[in-house]
Amino acid sequence: MKMIDAHIHLDQYSDKEIAMILDDANRIEALISVSFNLSSCERNLQLLKKYAKVYGAFGYHPEQRLPSDSEKNDLFQWICSNFDEMIAVGEVGLPYYLRKDGKITRNQFEEHIELLNLFIQKAKKWEKPIILHAVYDDAPIVCDYLENYSIQKAHFHWFKGDLKTCERMIKNGYYISVTPDIVYEEEIQKIVKIYPIDQMMIETDGPWPFEGPFTGKMTHPNMMADSINMIARIKNLTVNEVGNRLLENTKHFYQL
Repeated sequence: MKMIDAHIHLDQYSDKEIAMILDDANRIEALISVSFNLSSCERNLQLLKKYAKVYGAFGYHPEQRLPSDSEKNDLFQWICSNFDEMIAVGEVGLPYYLRKDGKITRNQFEEHIELLNLFIQKAKKWEKPIILHAVYDDAPIVCDYLENYSIQKAHFHWFKGDLKTCERMIKNGYYISVTPDIVYEEEIQKIVKIYPIDQMMIETDGPWPFEGPFTGKMTHPNMMADSINMIARIKNLTVNEVGNRLLENTKHFYQL
């Protein structure tokens, strides 16, 4: 049974770790490597050209300081010059955790919204999927902007949110992806229970570390097999049914 990691920061692994992952990934059909900033975009471009299984997404992660005007101009100019190489716009979104910890002002949050709006416009123009970091209170805000631009191919990675937002996302045809924390996090298990299997993918968000049975282990795409097993239990389906469905979902969403 093949798997696709729909969201990994491959550029944040060492060269040795990347080689190990690719050498030890017989079950992995593809890796969608998302970007953090301009240097991350450049690194992912190198990786996708080096490894046939790697596909790159270019964007600016929201859980960091805002880019300066010159940094933003450089980033968008670079992406515009290389958008044919990318499979999606991402990772982009809103800084829920920075805002929760009181590390950004209201004005800064508004600037993050403006930056996200620019990325949504570009995704619309380029006809590319968009990969989103948008959880809890931020998810409805992001849905507003996606709806304003009639964006259909939206991927909410490692989604966390309430039932009302889930229902809205389901109705709009948005996809979510599930990390290995589904094995031990009841919150994620509840979301998977209500979200349609046909709008679901799996991911690692590596190298982000996980707990439970993964404590102390380097995050590897092979961990997604445990995610498939748990999804199968929750959905009362066979492991093969779930694995094949998730694989086809990801291929369809990203036109692989």
